[in-house]
Amino acid sequence: MDIPLQQVDAAVVPRFAGIASFMRLPVLGSAEGLDIAMFGVPWDGGTTNRAGARHGPREVRNQSSLMRSTHHVSGVEPFAMVRVADIGDLSVNPIDLADGLKRIENGVAAVVAAGALPLGIGGDHLTTLPALRAVARNRPVGLIHFDAHSDTNDTYFGDNPYTHGTPFRRAIEEGLLDPKRVVQIGIRGSIYEPGEHSWAKEQGIRIIYIEEFAARGAEAVMAEARSIVGNGPTYVSFDIDSIDPSMAPGTGTPEIGGFTTREAQQMVRLIDGVDIVGADVVEVAPPFDVAGLTALTGATIAFELLCVMAKSVRMRR
Repeated sequence: MDIPLQQVDAAVVPRFAGIASFMRLPVLGSAEGLDIAMFGVPWDGGTTNRAGARHGPREVRNQSSLMRSTHHVSGVEPFAMVRVADIGDLSVNPIDLADGLKRIENGVAAVVAAGALPLGIGGDHLTTLPALRAVARNRPVGLIHFDAHSDTNDTYFGDNPYTHGTPFRRAIEEGLLDPKRVVQIGIRGSIYEPGEHSWAKEQGIRIIYIEEFAARGAEAVMAEARSIVGNGPTYVSFDIDSIDPSMAPGTGTPEIGGFTTREAQQMVRLIDGVDIVGADVVEVAPPFDVAGLTALTGATIAFELLCVMAKSVRMRR
Protein backbone atom coordinates (compact mmCIF):
# COMPACT_ATOMS: atom_id res chain seq x y z
CA MET A 1 0.00 0.00 0.00
CA ASP A 2 1.42 3.38 -1.01
CA ILE A 3 -0.96 5.52 1.03
CA PRO A 4 0.89 7.25 3.91
CA LEU A 5 -1.13 6.40 7.00
CA GLN A 6 -0.64 9.65 8.85
CA GLN A 7 -2.99 12.15 10.41
CA VAL A 8 -4.06 15.30 8.66
CA ASP A 9 -1.91 18.02 10.23
CA ALA A 10 -4.09 20.46 12.19
CA ALA A 11 -1.49 23.16 11.59
CA VAL A 12 -2.17 22.80 7.86
CA VAL A 13 -5.87 21.89 7.71
CA PRO A 14 -7.95 23.16 10.66
CA ARG A 15 -9.69 20.55 12.77
CA PHE A 16 -13.14 21.74 11.69
CA ALA A 17 -12.32 21.23 8.00
CA GLY A 18 -11.96 18.19 5.83
CA ILE A 19 -13.58 14.76 6.10
CA ALA A 20 -14.23 13.59 9.67
CA SER A 21 -12.41 10.32 10.40
CA PHE A 22 -11.12 8.72 13.57
CA MET A 23 -8.03 10.67 14.66
CA ARG A 24 -8.03 12.39 11.23
CA LEU A 25 -6.56 9.22 9.74
CA PRO A 26 -6.95 8.05 6.14
CA VAL A 27 -10.23 6.28 5.39
CA LEU A 28 -9.65 2.94 3.68
CA GLY A 29 -12.02 0.36 2.25
CA SER A 30 -10.67 -2.62 4.22
CA ALA A 31 -8.21 -3.66 6.91
CA GLU A 32 -5.79 -5.24 4.44
CA GLY A 33 -2.23 -4.22 5.23
CA LEU A 34 -3.13 -2.64 8.57
CA ASP A 35 -1.90 -3.44 12.05
CA ILE A 36 -4.90 -1.81 13.74
CA ALA A 37 -8.23 -1.04 12.09
CA MET A 38 -10.54 1.54 13.63
CA PHE A 39 -14.20 1.35 12.67
CA GLY A 40 -17.60 2.52 13.79
CA VAL A 41 -20.50 0.32 14.89
CA PRO A 42 -23.53 2.61 14.52
CA TRP A 43 -26.04 0.25 16.10
CA ASP A 44 -28.02 0.28 19.34
CA GLY A 45 -30.43 -2.59 18.77
CA GLY A 46 -29.74 -3.95 22.24
CA THR A 47 -30.55 -0.77 24.16
CA THR A 48 -33.16 -1.15 26.91
CA ASN A 49 -33.41 2.47 28.09
CA ARG A 50 -32.24 5.60 26.27
CA ALA A 51 -31.43 4.86 22.63
CA GLY A 52 -28.93 6.97 20.71
CA ALA A 53 -25.61 5.11 20.80
CA ARG A 54 -26.07 4.40 17.09
CA HIS A 55 -24.96 8.00 16.60
CA GLY A 56 -21.82 7.52 18.69
CA PRO A 57 -19.28 6.73 15.96
CA ARG A 58 -20.03 9.87 13.97
CA GLU A 59 -19.65 12.20 16.95
CA VAL A 60 -16.57 10.41 18.27
CA ARG A 61 -15.02 10.94 14.84
CA ASN A 62 -15.79 14.65 15.10
CA GLN A 63 -14.26 15.00 18.54
CA SER A 64 -11.28 12.80 17.73
CA SER A 65 -9.98 15.63 15.55
CA LEU A 66 -8.50 16.91 18.82
CA MET A 67 -6.21 13.90 19.14
CA ARG A 68 -2.63 14.69 18.19
CA SER A 69 0.16 12.34 17.16
CA THR A 70 2.03 11.66 20.40
CA HIS A 71 1.03 10.54 23.90
CA HIS A 72 2.22 13.17 26.34
CA VAL A 73 3.15 10.71 29.11
CA SER A 74 4.43 7.56 27.39
CA GLY A 75 5.81 9.31 24.31
CA VAL A 76 4.12 6.67 22.14
CA GLU A 77 3.52 7.76 18.54
CA PRO A 78 0.95 5.18 17.42
CA PHE A 79 0.65 6.43 13.85
CA ALA A 80 4.41 6.24 13.38
CA MET A 81 4.76 2.86 15.12
CA VAL A 82 2.06 0.85 13.34
CA ARG A 83 -0.21 1.02 10.32
CA VAL A 84 -3.61 2.23 11.50
CA ALA A 85 -6.53 3.71 9.59
CA ASP A 86 -10.27 4.30 9.77
CA ILE A 87 -12.04 1.65 7.69
CA GLY A 88 -15.46 3.27 7.99
CA ASP A 89 -18.57 1.85 9.65
CA LEU A 90 -19.48 -1.81 9.76
CA SER A 91 -22.67 -2.84 7.99
CA VAL A 92 -25.59 -2.86 10.43
CA ASN A 93 -29.32 -3.53 10.40
CA PRO A 94 -31.26 -1.17 12.68
CA ILE A 95 -34.53 -3.11 12.41
CA ASP A 96 -33.41 -6.74 12.71
CA LEU A 97 -31.42 -7.63 15.82
CA ALA A 98 -30.25 -11.08 14.71
CA ASP A 99 -29.14 -9.83 11.31
CA GLY A 100 -27.48 -6.82 12.92
CA LEU A 101 -25.41 -9.08 15.18
CA LYS A 102 -24.35 -11.24 12.25
CA ARG A 103 -23.33 -8.24 10.15
CA ILE A 104 -21.18 -6.91 12.98
CA GLU A 105 -19.57 -10.32 13.51
CA ASN A 106 -18.77 -10.59 9.79
CA GLY A 107 -17.31 -7.09 9.74
CA VAL A 108 -14.99 -7.74 12.68
CA ALA A 109 -14.10 -11.19 11.28
CA ALA A 110 -12.90 -9.50 8.08
CA VAL A 111 -10.59 -7.29 10.16
CA VAL A 112 -9.21 -10.30 12.02
CA ALA A 113 -8.76 -12.26 8.77
CA ALA A 114 -6.75 -9.35 7.38
CA GLY A 115 -4.35 -9.67 10.28
CA ALA A 116 -5.33 -6.39 11.98
CA LEU A 117 -6.41 -5.74 15.54
CA PRO A 118 -9.97 -4.38 15.72
CA LEU A 119 -10.65 -1.16 17.62
CA GLY A 120 -14.40 -0.55 17.43
CA ILE A 121 -16.35 2.54 18.40
CA GLY A 122 -20.00 1.80 19.23
CA GLY A 123 -22.83 1.50 19.48
CA ASP A 124 -24.36 -0.13 22.56
CA HIS A 125 -22.61 -2.82 24.54
CA LEU A 126 -24.33 -5.70 22.79
CA THR A 127 -22.02 -4.95 19.87
CA THR A 128 -19.17 -6.48 21.89
CA LEU A 129 -20.77 -9.95 21.64
CA PRO A 130 -20.44 -10.28 17.84
CA ALA A 131 -16.97 -8.73 18.06
CA LEU A 132 -15.99 -11.49 20.49
CA ARG A 133 -17.53 -14.10 18.19
CA ALA A 134 -15.09 -12.92 15.55
CA VAL A 135 -12.02 -12.45 17.75
CA ALA A 136 -12.46 -15.63 19.80
CA ARG A 137 -13.50 -18.10 17.09
CA ASN A 138 -10.49 -20.33 17.64
CA ARG A 139 -9.99 -20.02 21.41
CA PRO A 140 -11.51 -18.22 24.39
CA VAL A 141 -9.96 -14.91 25.36
CA GLY A 142 -9.64 -12.92 28.56
CA LEU A 143 -11.43 -9.63 29.16
CA ILE A 144 -10.65 -6.36 30.91
CA HIS A 145 -14.02 -4.66 31.19
CA PHE A 146 -14.63 -1.10 32.42
CA ASP A 147 -18.30 -0.49 33.16
CA ALA A 148 -20.92 0.59 35.66
CA HIS A 149 -22.79 -2.66 34.93
CA SER A 150 -21.72 -6.29 34.83
CA ASP A 151 -23.78 -7.00 31.68
CA THR A 152 -24.10 -10.65 32.70
CA ASN A 153 -27.89 -10.73 33.13
CA ASP A 154 -29.80 -13.54 31.47
CA THR A 155 -32.94 -12.25 29.75
CA TYR A 156 -35.02 -9.08 29.50
CA PHE A 157 -38.69 -8.51 28.68
CA GLY A 158 -39.63 -12.14 28.92
CA ASP A 159 -37.11 -14.49 27.36
CA ASN A 160 -35.10 -12.09 25.17
CA PRO A 161 -31.44 -13.11 25.61
CA TYR A 162 -29.83 -10.32 23.56
CA THR A 163 -29.63 -6.83 25.08
CA HIS A 164 -26.80 -4.56 26.14
CA GLY A 165 -27.23 -6.05 29.62
CA THR A 166 -26.44 -9.64 28.54
CA PRO A 167 -23.39 -9.76 26.20
CA PHE A 168 -20.86 -11.23 28.60
CA ARG A 169 -23.19 -13.96 29.88
CA ARG A 170 -23.79 -15.03 26.27
CA ALA A 171 -20.06 -14.81 25.53
CA ILE A 172 -19.22 -17.13 28.41
CA GLU A 173 -22.00 -19.55 27.46
CA GLU A 174 -20.68 -19.61 23.89
CA GLY A 175 -17.13 -20.34 25.05
CA LEU A 176 -15.78 -17.01 23.78
CA LEU A 177 -14.50 -15.85 27.16
CA ASP A 178 -12.51 -17.70 29.80
CA PRO A 179 -14.42 -16.43 32.85
CA LYS A 180 -11.42 -16.98 35.12
CA ARG A 181 -9.57 -14.45 32.96
CA VAL A 182 -12.33 -11.82 33.12
CA VAL A 183 -12.16 -8.75 35.35
CA GLN A 184 -14.89 -6.11 35.55
CA ILE A 185 -13.93 -2.74 37.03
CA GLY A 186 -16.17 0.08 38.26
CA ILE A 187 -19.43 -1.84 38.78
CA ARG A 188 -21.95 0.15 40.79
CA GLY A 189 -25.55 1.29 41.11
CA SER A 190 -28.79 -0.34 42.14
CA ILE A 191 -29.51 -3.84 40.87
CA TYR A 192 -32.63 -5.86 40.04
CA GLU A 193 -32.22 -8.37 42.89
CA PRO A 194 -29.71 -9.26 45.65
CA GLY A 195 -28.17 -12.10 43.66
CA GLU A 196 -27.87 -10.33 40.32
CA HIS A 197 -24.09 -10.81 40.18
CA SER A 198 -24.06 -14.32 41.64
CA TRP A 199 -23.94 -16.08 38.28
CA ALA A 200 -20.94 -14.02 37.16
CA LYS A 201 -19.04 -14.69 40.37
CA GLU A 202 -19.85 -18.41 40.21
CA GLN A 203 -18.23 -18.57 36.75
CA GLY A 204 -15.04 -17.07 38.17
CA ILE A 205 -15.42 -13.46 37.01
CA ARG A 206 -13.61 -10.97 39.26
CA ILE A 207 -15.91 -8.02 39.93
CA ILE A 208 -14.24 -4.92 41.34
CA TYR A 209 -16.95 -2.58 42.56
CA ILE A 210 -16.35 1.15 42.47
CA GLU A 211 -16.05 1.24 46.27
CA GLU A 212 -13.15 -1.22 46.16
CA PHE A 213 -11.54 0.75 43.35
CA ALA A 214 -11.80 3.96 45.42
CA ALA A 215 -10.23 2.27 48.43
CA ARG A 216 -7.35 0.60 46.57
CA GLY A 217 -6.55 3.00 43.73
CA ALA A 218 -5.87 2.54 40.05
CA GLU A 219 -2.35 1.08 40.27
CA ALA A 220 -3.29 -1.74 42.65
CA VAL A 221 -6.50 -2.56 40.78
CA MET A 222 -4.82 -2.66 37.40
CA ALA A 223 -1.94 -4.76 38.73
CA GLU A 224 -4.55 -7.31 39.76
CA ALA A 225 -6.31 -6.99 36.40
CA ARG A 226 -3.06 -7.71 34.55
CA SER A 227 -2.42 -10.73 36.76
CA ILE A 228 -5.93 -12.07 36.09
CA VAL A 229 -5.63 -11.94 32.30
CA GLY A 230 -1.98 -13.02 32.42
CA ASN A 231 -0.06 -13.49 29.20
CA GLY A 232 -2.98 -14.83 27.17
CA PRO A 233 -4.98 -13.07 24.45
CA THR A 234 -7.22 -10.40 25.94
CA TYR A 235 -10.03 -8.16 24.74
CA VAL A 236 -10.58 -4.73 26.31
CA SER A 237 -14.07 -3.25 26.47
CA PHE A 238 -14.65 0.27 27.75
CA ASP A 239 -18.24 1.34 28.44
CA ILE A 240 -18.37 5.12 28.67
CA ASP A 241 -20.87 4.85 31.54
CA SER A 242 -18.01 3.62 33.74
CA ILE A 243 -17.14 7.32 33.93
CA ASP A 244 -19.23 9.52 36.22
CA PRO A 245 -22.09 11.19 34.31
CA SER A 246 -20.90 14.59 35.52
CA MET A 247 -18.02 14.07 33.08
CA ALA A 248 -19.72 11.82 30.51
CA PRO A 249 -23.48 12.52 30.52
CA GLY A 250 -24.17 11.27 26.99
CA THR A 251 -24.92 7.62 27.61
CA GLY A 252 -27.96 5.37 27.77
CA THR A 253 -27.80 4.13 31.37
CA PRO A 254 -25.92 6.67 33.51
CA GLU A 255 -24.87 5.80 37.07
CA ILE A 256 -23.50 8.42 39.45
CA GLY A 257 -20.35 7.78 41.46
CA GLY A 258 -18.12 6.61 38.62
CA PHE A 259 -14.52 7.11 37.57
CA THR A 260 -13.13 10.51 36.79
CA THR A 261 -11.79 10.91 33.28
CA ARG A 262 -8.27 11.14 34.71
CA GLU A 263 -8.71 7.82 36.56
CA ALA A 264 -10.00 6.21 33.37
CA GLN A 265 -6.98 7.41 31.40
CA GLN A 266 -4.61 6.14 34.07
CA MET A 267 -6.23 2.69 34.09
CA VAL A 268 -6.06 2.28 30.33
CA ARG A 269 -2.38 3.25 30.38
CA LEU A 270 -1.81 0.55 32.99
CA ILE A 271 -3.03 -2.12 30.54
CA ASP A 272 0.41 -1.74 28.95
CA GLY A 273 2.02 -5.14 28.43
CA VAL A 274 -1.23 -7.10 28.02
CA ASP A 275 -1.62 -9.19 24.83
CA ILE A 276 -4.51 -7.20 23.39
CA VAL A 277 -6.37 -8.88 20.51
CA GLY A 278 -9.13 -6.30 20.17
CA ALA A 279 -10.87 -3.45 21.96
CA ASP A 280 -13.88 -1.19 21.88
CA VAL A 281 -15.39 1.96 23.33
CA VAL A 282 -19.16 1.75 23.58
CA GLU A 283 -22.36 3.45 24.75
CA VAL A 284 -21.57 7.03 23.67
CA ALA A 285 -25.04 8.46 23.01
CA PRO A 286 -24.77 11.95 21.48
CA PRO A 287 -28.49 12.86 21.88
CA PHE A 288 -27.87 13.05 25.64
CA ASP A 289 -24.45 14.67 25.48
CA VAL A 290 -23.51 18.20 26.52
CA ALA A 291 -21.20 20.22 24.25
CA GLY A 292 -19.69 17.02 22.83
CA LEU A 293 -18.11 16.17 26.19
CA THR A 294 -18.91 12.46 26.18
CA ALA A 295 -17.86 12.02 22.56
CA LEU A 296 -14.59 13.79 23.35
CA THR A 297 -14.10 11.46 26.31
CA GLY A 298 -14.77 8.46 24.09
CA ALA A 299 -12.28 9.73 21.51
CA THR A 300 -9.63 10.29 24.18
CA ILE A 301 -10.11 6.82 25.67
CA ALA A 302 -9.86 5.40 22.15
CA PHE A 303 -6.54 7.22 21.70
CA GLU A 304 -5.31 5.81 25.03
CA LEU A 305 -6.31 2.32 23.87
CA LEU A 306 -4.67 2.87 20.50
CA CYS A 307 -1.38 3.73 22.18
CA VAL A 308 -1.27 0.56 24.29
CA MET A 309 -2.44 -1.52 21.31
CA ALA A 310 0.35 -0.08 19.18
CA LYS A 311 2.86 -1.15 21.80
CA SER A 312 1.21 -4.59 21.91
CA VAL A 313 1.66 -4.93 18.14
CA ARG A 314 5.31 -3.96 18.41
CA MET A 315 5.85 -6.50 21.19
CA ARG A 316 4.79 -9.30 18.84
CA ARG A 317 7.31 -8.38 16.16
